[in-house]
Amino acid sequence: MFSQNYSRVFKSFIRISFMLLVQFLYSQNSKIDSLKIELENHKYKDTVRVNILNHLAFYNYRNNPPQAVDYIEESLKLANELKVPKFTAHSYYVKAVIYTEKANFKIAEDNYEKAIQLYTSLQDLKGIEKSKNALGVLHTYKGDYKRSIKYYEEAMAIAKKRKDDKIILLYLRNIGLIHSNMGDYDKALENFNKSLQVNRISKDSVAMLNTLNSIANVYYQQGNYPLSLDFHNQSLEVAKKTKDSIGMFQSFLNIGNLYRQQFLNDKALEFYNKALTINIARHNVRNITALKNNIAGVYYDNEDYDKAIATFNESIELSKEIDDDANLVTALNGLGFVYFETKQFSKALTYFEEAKNISLENNYSYDLLDSYHGLSDSYLSLKKNDLSLINAKKLAELSNEYESLKHKKIAYALFSEIYKKKGDYKAAFDSHEYYKTLSDSLLNEENIKKLSEIEYEYKYKKERDEAAEREIKLTETVKIKSEDLEKSQRNLLLGIIAFLAVAIVLGSIIFYLKLRNSKAKTQNIITEQKLLRTQMTPHFIFNSLSVLQGMILNKEEGKSVKYLSKFSKLLRITLENSRDKTVLLSHELEAVDNYLSLQNIENEKISFNLNVDNKIDTNTIKVPPMLIQPFVENAIEHAFKKQKEDCEIEIKLTLVDSKLICEILDNGIGIDSSERNTNQNKKSLATKITSERLQYLSKDFKMEGSVVIEDRNKFDEEGTKVTIQIPYSKEDL
Repeated sequence: MFSQNYSRVFKSFIRISFMLLVQFLYSQNSKIDSLKIELENHKYKDTVRVNILNHLAFYNYRNNPPQAVDYIEESLKLANELKVPKFTAHSYYVKAVIYTEKANFKIAEDNYEKAIQLYTSLQDLKGIEKSKNALGVLHTYKGDYKRSIKYYEEAMAIAKKRKDDKIILLYLRNIGLIHSNMGDYDKALENFNKSLQVNRISKDSVAMLNTLNSIANVYYQQGNYPLSLDFHNQSLEVAKKTKDSIGMFQSFLNIGNLYRQQFLNDKALEFYNKALTINIARHNVRNITALKNNIAGVYYDNEDYDKAIATFNESIELSKEIDDDANLVTALNGLGFVYFETKQFSKALTYFEEAKNISLENNYSYDLLDSYHGLSDSYLSLKKNDLSLINAKKLAELSNEYESLKHKKIAYALFSEIYKKKGDYKAAFDSHEYYKTLSDSLLNEENIKKLSEIEYEYKYKKERDEAAEREIKLTETVKIKSEDLEKSQRNLLLGIIAFLAVAIVLGSIIFYLKLRNSKAKTQNIITEQKLLRTQMTPHFIFNSLSVLQGMILNKEEGKSVKYLSKFSKLLRITLENSRDKTVLLSHELEAVDNYLSLQNIENEKISFNLNVDNKIDTNTIKVPPMLIQPFVENAIEHAFKKQKEDCEIEIKLTLVDSKLICEILDNGIGIDSSERNTNQNKKSLATKITSERLQYLSKDFKMEGSVVIEDRNKFDEEGTKVTIQIPYSKEDL
C-alpha cells in the first residue's frame, strides 16, 4: 500500500566523463576557423596535414560528429599512406574518441586497440596511457565496471612511472565515478573534490563539467537535492560559457531528472525540452536512450501508461544495440513499474528480475534497489507474502549499505503491509512507526527551504551581476568625463554627473524593488508550506494511530475499520489538496467533513454541524486549501476541557455581498476565559500562519481576506466565534 507512492522513482543520469587526458595534446583556446584556414593553405600531403586534420576532428567530435568523422577518415588514410606509425596511432586514437561520443562502442574499442598496438611498438608510454584511460571511459559508458577499473588502474600505473601527479588525480576522479555507481559515496566525493581543485587550476572546462555533474549525481543518490541542484547549476554555467552543446544537454537532462524526483513534472519537462532542442546530442545514441527513459518516466507519472510502455521499449531496443547496460536497466525497471501499476504483476516480475540480474552483474547500486522494491511490491500483490518479505529485507539491507534513506523508507512501508497480511500486527505497527520516522527525516522543511533558496539565487545571480557591472561602467564613465571636462565645461560636467547619479539611484531602487518582490513571492511559498504542514501534524497522526491501536486491542473491529477508512481518506484528500494553490470548495469541504467524521468516532461527546448556504455552488468556487480545519481542530482541543456534555461545533458558509464567509462556532469555555488565556503571549501557530497567509492571498486574488476571533459572550452566548473571509475565484464549467 505505502510503497506504491514511491514507485515513481527512476534514475537516469549521464554517469561518466569523457577524455581526461585532453590536455596532453590540445589547447582549449585553439580556434576551429583558424585550423580550417591552415588546412586550406597547406596542400601538401604530409604529417603536418595529418596533424591539422586530427585537431579539426577532435574539436568537432562533441558538437559536430559527422564533420569530425570526415576529417579523421582523411587523416587516417593519409597517415597510412605516409607509413608513419606515430601519426597513424594518433589518428586511430582520435577516431576512437569520436565513435565513443557517438556511442558506437565496437568501432571505438577496435580503434583504441589498434592505437595501443602501435604505441607499444613505439614504446610511447603516454600514448598507451591515454588509450587505456579512454578504454576505461568506454567500458564505464557500457556499464562494465570491472573492466573499466582494470583499464583505469593500468593507465594510472603508467602515469606513476612518468611521475605525473596531476594526471593521477584525474584518474582518481574516474575511479571515483565507479565508486559512486557502486554506492561508495564517501570515497567517490573524496576523489571528486580533489579532481575539481585540479580542474579549476588548469581551467579544463570539459573535465570541470564532468566533475561537477559527478558530484551532483552523488548528492542526488543520497537524497540531498539542494546540493545536487547547486552543482548541476554550476555545471550548466560552465557549459554555457564555453558553448559546449553536449555539456548543456547533460545539465538540462540532469536538472530535469532532479525536478522529476520532486514530482515537479512541469519543470522537469521544461528542462527535457531544452535538452531536445540541442540537435547535436542526437548523434550520441546513449544521450537519446537516457532522455527517452526520463520522458517515459513522465508519461508514467501522468498515468499515460501506453506511451510509457512504448517509450521504454524504444529505449530498451536502442540500449541493446549499443550494449548500454546502464540505461537498459533503467528502462527495464521502468517497464516493471508500469506493468505493476496496470496490475500485470507477473509481467512486472519478469522485467524486475531481468533488471536485478544485470544490476548484480555490474554493481548498479541504485537500480538494484529499485529492482528489489518492484519485486517485493509485485509478490505482495500476488499474495506471495514470504517472497515479498525476502525482497523487502534485501531492499532494507542494501538501502543501509548504500545510505539511501528513500529506499529504506520504502522497505519499512513494505514491512508494515507484509506483516499486516501475515497477521503479525505488532511487527506491522512497529514497522509503520519507523516508516513515519524516516518520512519526517526525508521530507524535512530545511531541505525544501534550501532548494527554494538555491533556485532563487541561481535565477537572479546573473541579473545582479549584470547590474553591478553596469554600475561599475557608469562610475568609470563619470570619472573619465570628469577628467576631460574639468577645466572647460565644469557646469556641464556637474549636470552629467547629477544625471548619472540619479540614473544609478533609480536603477538601484528599481532593482531593489524587483528583488524585494521576488523575495516576497518566495516567502509566500514558504509560508504556505508551513501552513500545510500544520494541518496534519505528527502529533495528530500519532494520536489517531494510538486511538486505532486501542480499538484493535479492544477488538472493536467494526469501529476500527470505519476509523481507519476515514483516517486514510482524510490523509489522501489532505495530500492531494496540498499540491495545488486552489481547490474546489467541494473538495475542501469534503476534507473538513472527513475530519469531523473522524472526530465523531473518537469524541462522541461533541456534535458537529456543517451548513452551506444554498446560494453557494461548491463545484464552481475555488478556494485556497486548508483554511478551515486548523480552527476546527483548535476548538476541539481547547473549547471543551471542562465541559462533559452538550458540546457543539457548527461550521456555516454564506455568500454575503459576493464575500465568502465561513463562521466556526463552539459553545465551549470562550476565548476570553481566564482558563484559556493563562499565557496571553502564546498565540495559536495555525492562527498566526493563516492570518499571514491571508495577507498574501488578498493580493493574489485581488479580494479581501481576513480572520477574526471573538468571544460569544458579547452576543450573550457561550463559546468562541471564528469568522474567516475567504478569497476565492470562480471556475467556468
